[in-house]
Amino acid sequence: MSNTNKQTSSGFTHEKVETSNFLMIVLILVVIAMGGLVEIVPLFFQKSTTEPVQGLKPYTALQLAGRDIYQREGCYNCHSQMIRPFRAETLRYGHYSVAGEFVYDYPFQWGSKRTGPDLHRVGGKYSDEWHRIHLVNPRDVVPESNMPAYPWLEKNQVDAASMAPHMRALRRVGVPYTDEEIAGSAEAVKGKTEMEAVIAYLQVLGTALK
Repeated sequence: MSNTNKQTSSGFTHEKVETSNFLMIVLILVVIAMGGLVEIVPLFFQKSTTEPVQGLKPYTALQLAGRDIYQREGCYNCHSQMIRPFRAETLRYGHYSVAGEFVYDYPFQWGSKRTGPDLHRVGGKYSDEWHRIHLVNPRDVVPESNMPAYPWLEKNQVDAASMAPHMRALRRVGVPYTDEEIAGSAEAVKGKTEMEAVIAYLQVLGTALK
């Protein structure tokens, strides 16, 4: 009887896996790697995830400057830019987000937390003046808002000198900026405030697909 038990417990068993930290870690890593190969790698070769949706254009210099300010101020900490394909979300925000809308976003701003509403379809939803008032003091338009105010955006001017290098860097990773767009980027944002840049960025979000 004891010989039988010894035979059945020998070899590669659950007990050996569960009692060996090293073996458990190795097997977990193997499973994760295999899952990544099966689920993630094919996405790099699908047109729906690597090609822009019809009508999508790279950000203009002013919009790109606004996006940089959006990141600098940490707006992504409270606002997502990813509408999930659930009825409750599409009724509130509009068409669910698709991968082809983000091919020019480096880095993307999908986010994972919504202290405030999702902003992916906010483009064209409100007027420029509404956005200006909201950014200067959110409570003036949404009394119950807990969003911080950003009054300095009206005073600070966009850093025009940084735009050309930024656009050249984006072109290296696939954003189709032309030489003319890069050369004229500084002039395009000259004299513009950070408020104008952020509003320009917000007004284009989600407008390629309705």
